[in-house]
Amino acid sequence: MRAGLLLVLAVAAWAQSPEQKAIGYLETEVHAWRGENGCFSCHNNGDGARALYAAIAAGKPVRKEALAETSAWLRDPGRWDQNHGDPGFSDKSLARVQWAAALAASKLPGLNEAAAVLAETQNADGSWAGETAGSVGSPATWGGALATAMALRTLRRADAEDFAEPIAAGERWLRAVEPKNMPEAAALVFAFGSDEDAERGRAFIREAQASDGGWGPYPKAPSEVFDTALAILALDDPELAQQGRKYLLETQLGAGGWLETTRPSGSQSYAQHISTTAWALLALLATDGK
Repeated sequence: MRAGLLLVLAVAAWAQSPEQKAIGYLETEVHAWRGENGCFSCHNNGDGARALYAAIAAGKPVRKEALAETSAWLRDPGRWDQNHGDPGFSDKSLARVQWAAALAASKLPGLNEAAAVLAETQNADGSWAGETAGSVGSPATWGGALATAMALRTLRRADAEDFAEPIAAGERWLRAVEPKNMPEAAALVFAFGSDEDAERGRAFIREAQASDGGWGPYPKAPSEVFDTALAILALDDPELAQQGRKYLLETQLGAGGWLETTRPSGSQSYAQHISTTAWALLALLATDGK
């Protein structure tokens, strides 16, 4: 009897779509983090939750309990600085950008308050968080260009008129970035959509695809899951995006996640693993059925 049940469950798991396998994996990890660690994280409750909210928006089934605690946390930005994570691994400025991005994806209330929190933490040069321009952002740390692009998207979704000054300052900083790696190129697209600066990013991406259909951090570098996901999300070329999707499908793990993209490549990091999986799921959702 038990053997038969296990067989049924195994067949059901095998029959799941790649998107649903990734959703199931993130549901478990996002839900478990707070109870096991006593805090909220950028990777689980930021990136992971943002991918699950995107799945809901795409009409995919997501268990309510997986996001219950995270949703309560995100819609109260006044509490974000009271998080009790390990100070050695906490970047409060980056956390604000990532939680605000997740809140924007969730469509929960509190976005204007989150935008005000972001405006307070903008750097003097107009950027947000992360490493300086020219460094290669990772799935969980993003880098300055990607953090700035995501912050701009949140401010625009809140009240663009109220936050016109920080938006303008962020745009000036980002327009001056000459993309040297995939996160910077994708950031230009995410921030500017279809203008000439966005096209600079897309041109970089089109020329950087590896022979296996994926993308690495630099042109013709070995493919990485994170960089491939960014490229897919930034591209306006369905054929190239589907080649990238094929690479993601081929590298998805049996449990539903992906090996972490780390800088340098090949290291181990739970945070990067969860964030890598989240970005990959976003890319699969963007190419599902296309």
